[in-house]
Amino acid sequence: MSLLKRIESARPGGPGEERLPVPTAPGGGPGKPAGGGGPPATAPRLVTQLPARESFRDVKFRIQSRVIQDLDPKLDLTNQVEVRRQIEEIFSRVIDEEGLALTRAERVRMLEQITDEIIGLGPLEPLLRDDSISEIMVNGPRQVYIERAGKLELTNVVFQNDDHVMRIIDRIIAPIGRRVDESSPMVDARLTDGSRVNAIIPPLSLVGPVITIRKFSASPFTTDDLIRFGTSTPDMFDFLRACVEARLNIFVSGGTGSGKTTTLNVLSSFIPNDERIVTIEDAAELQLRQEHVVTLESRPPNIEGKGAIPIRELVRNSLRMRPDRIVVGECRAGEALDMLQAMNTGHDGSLSTGHANTPRDMLARLETMVLMAGIDLPVRAIREQISSAVDLIVHQSRLKDGTRKIVNITEVQGMEGDTIVMQDVFVFEQTGVIDGKIQGRLKATGIRPKFVETFETMGIHLPNGIFGFSY
Repeated sequence: MSLLKRIESARPGGPGEERLPVPTAPGGGPGKPAGGGGPPATAPRLVTQLPARESFRDVKFRIQSRVIQDLDPKLDLTNQVEVRRQIEEIFSRVIDEEGLALTRAERVRMLEQITDEIIGLGPLEPLLRDDSISEIMVNGPRQVYIERAGKLELTNVVFQNDDHVMRIIDRIIAPIGRRVDESSPMVDARLTDGSRVNAIIPPLSLVGPVITIRKFSASPFTTDDLIRFGTSTPDMFDFLRACVEARLNIFVSGGTGSGKTTTLNVLSSFIPNDERIVTIEDAAELQLRQEHVVTLESRPPNIEGKGAIPIRELVRNSLRMRPDRIVVGECRAGEALDMLQAMNTGHDGSLSTGHANTPRDMLARLETMVLMAGIDLPVRAIREQISSAVDLIVHQSRLKDGTRKIVNITEVQGMEGDTIVMQDVFVFEQTGVIDGKIQGRLKATGIRPKFVETFETMGIHLPNGIFGFSY
């Protein structure tokens, strides 16, 4: 984006913006003697106290406007060190010229907010810098929620108006060549750090422009982290590690925000380092640490509505890339058929996620997604494909107290008549609620999966008693 456009996008304005009154000489206009006649008198510079707290924002907008006007028009906004230096220099001069008596805390806060408006994402910047926040939800200009530790909180962050929110949306999507307007009022994007962004604007949204940001963790969670959070137990991860190393096909299921991608990322970390991994996602979120990883990302249609590359085409293409493992961030539609066919034709060890309420629902969702591929197959044939392709369902839930847990690890055993037979290997057993916190335990069911026999032949050894009994 050009400097002029970037500066304009940061410029405050809009209908109804309040301005602080300019100090006047007694009885006349600004700097004029009483009566208003004759040349302006030279008056000493006035020192103006910062107005009441509710006017801090208006003062900031006025100072910000002057800072923007005085910035070097040839300044490269990508050179953030130089931009920040110029902003700080101009800000200090303008504050002195205005004669505002700011406390040190107010001065620092105003400078940070002005800098964020010019080279960042405005009011969202402090929330993006807070590592304890996992999600940011902007519901129009006056309501911003965050998710912290699995709980929603209303913040005191506000935007100036709808246009202010739209400028931030434009700043997010412009670098990746996407657009949002009345003809295309929804957009998916991601920030430079990998955080996933969705925006939807009027007329579809009746509360103003809405932004939802799923923050990207710079350092991905590990098994130790999830064990510490209570998401899983060491025994469960020992079992899942063995399943990945034994090249079982695994689906991670769960609801929105239940932590499916985090768990998929941990499962992917168990893939041996000497294998070629192809990951396929709508927005790249997986953070694999192996050496040989090829990351593919789907592409939405362009302004003319052409050029879209859906996940299904990427799954088909990946089969010609000699993958040892295929990892699909999420199956939503017809790509499920291509995934199942890949799993059934020698591409063992594939991993993916899907939205579902239970492990059984995940299989039903797979049936529906296969039908969305537009191929007329009998239900029994689809179920046979699923039962032979999928070995394990790892189901995750976000509980009412905000905690995320793997509540089922379920083996897909095969077909019995027209029904797919399933068996829980590990489950979460809730025992009660104390002070709003859900109590319970993750435990083995005592059932030994059928595929464990293949572990020994592959040299994979599980701890004795992992399934609740010695064997």
